[in-house]
Amino acid sequence: MRAAGRWLGLVALCLLCLQIFFIGRIAVMVVVDPQSTAFQRSEAWRIAGTKGALPWAQTWVPYAQLSDNLKRAVIASEDDGFTSHDGVDWDALEKAWAKNSKAEQRAELKGSSKPPKVVGGSTISQQLAKNLFLSGERTLFRKAQEFVLTMALETLLGKQRILEIYLNSVEWGEGVFGAEAAAQHYFRKPASKLTAYEAARLVVMLPRPKYFEKMSNSAYLSGRASVITGRMADARLP
Repeated sequence: MRAAGRWLGLVALCLLCLQIFFIGRIAVMVVVDPQSTAFQRSEAWRIAGTKGALPWAQTWVPYAQLSDNLKRAVIASEDDGFTSHDGVDWDALEKAWAKNSKAEQRAELKGSSKPPKVVGGSTISQQLAKNLFLSGERTLFRKAQEFVLTMALETLLGKQRILEIYLNSVEWGEGVFGAEAAAQHYFRKPASKLTAYEAARLVVMLPRPKYFEKMSNSAYLSGRASVITGRMADARLP
């Protein structure tokens, strides 16, 4: 019993040290732009392992120089309650949970061996927490860690800085990270000059950037971008 207690204490201490490490890194981001994210590093290893060379494009752009069209588009599409929630949109999370449960039940009734599509319900803050520090695995511990990191981001950085880091680090294609690289890659212009429709097209790509990079002329992209453009006027900026 004593040995088990010591092991539990050691595990608890390690977890505490890990949280302190994460919070320290987030605190530094108040004034220092992150050079890379955990997701970017994993992509770098993957691309290097398959291609031997790393096609990489990323240029940091300050918040004020990012197009308001892009800010509004990503909020309208990814997280329309971004400026009002505390990092987690509990209503969206509950709806996503219910939708996933129904999808699993339908798959079981049909006897399908293919897993149903999982709906996330994650906010921009949660997506940033995951991209900055975590792997893509879906476990209870990883989700709990994501919540802790999200709260730290919201507390230490605030909405504007969270959106700035997110737009400068999110993936928009194979080795294409951040708004500036995406704007140059797809439209041959700086991120500050994106029109409402161009911004919406980029945002529609976010769930599957590598797929849409190869399907840039798809009718879905155009149609969905038009829908997002219509919603942008209601998006509140931090």
